[in-house]
Amino acid sequence: MNKEKLGKVGGQAVIEGVMMQSQNYRAIAVRKSDGEIEVKKERIKSWVKDKKIDKIPFLRGAFILIDTMISGMNSLNFSSSFFLEEEEEEDAIDRFLKKVFKDKANDAIVAVSLIISLLLSIGIFVLIPTFLGGLFAKVINNHIILNLIEGAIRIAILISYMALVSLNSDIKRVFQYHGAEHKSIYCYENDLELTVENARKFGRLHPRCGTNFLFIVMFTSIILFSFFGWPNPLLRITIRIVCIPIVAGIAYEIIKFLGKYNNILSKIVAYPGMMMQKITTKEPDDEQLEVALTALKAALNEK
Repeated sequence: MNKEKLGKVGGQAVIEGVMMQSQNYRAIAVRKSDGEIEVKKERIKSWVKDKKIDKIPFLRGAFILIDTMISGMNSLNFSSSFFLEEEEEEDAIDRFLKKVFKDKANDAIVAVSLIISLLLSIGIFVLIPTFLGGLFAKVINNHIILNLIEGAIRIAILISYMALVSLNSDIKRVFQYHGAEHKSIYCYENDLELTVENARKFGRLHPRCGTNFLFIVMFTSIILFSFFGWPNPLLRITIRIVCIPIVAGIAYEIIKFLGKYNNILSKIVAYPGMMMQKITTKEPDDEQLEVALTALKAALNEK
């Protein structure tokens, strides 16, 4: 494996396609209904990089996460646009945003989607776990154990959610493209020609996957929250929300570590997230690998 290439590219599965990103370019490849592959390529413009925030350890994690979520939603919007029926009517929210923001409507839609996603995430992964964990406080008087229970509930919710959505046929195809993304990146990192035949031989689990990031966030939060004891519910929830950027910052540095090194320690740290990827990735077919490789080549400015 070429150590210089570790961490140089990353990606995301989208609807019937893959988004790949190098240091300079972002490319999305989508297999349209007629079988053709549509490619959108753009030079990366990131306010995080422009302001040099990506050079500040621990602080950069939260900002990079927000930047990644925005680009991810834009990629999903692009891929979904090929499969929306022409006669499908816009909902009231979309019509309102387009009327108010006009040519900036797409940015507004992404912003609203991001806010809704963050609120749902806080509700599911902060409010519910800390409420359920609080039920154990009646019989357990150890704040470390209570934080462990809360963290275990949070992880259980995450795994259950991923397992449930994986039963959907459309999501399963997204997870196949997720596997294709990983195999393609492995092919690049091992200095092999970017062909379907070469990519096919690699595994679909990758240590720098977003699934790994989610698990590391969960685990980091257990340790960090333990330092604050087990205060009343309102203060507990406030602490967890305020600490989200700190948790994201620490988790990002751990993911950076996994990207730079391939030793026993990095494998141990990556192992739980790798096992979770057995849910979030599925074995791709050759056509899906072709799409992922097309996106990767474009992101590397090879086409």
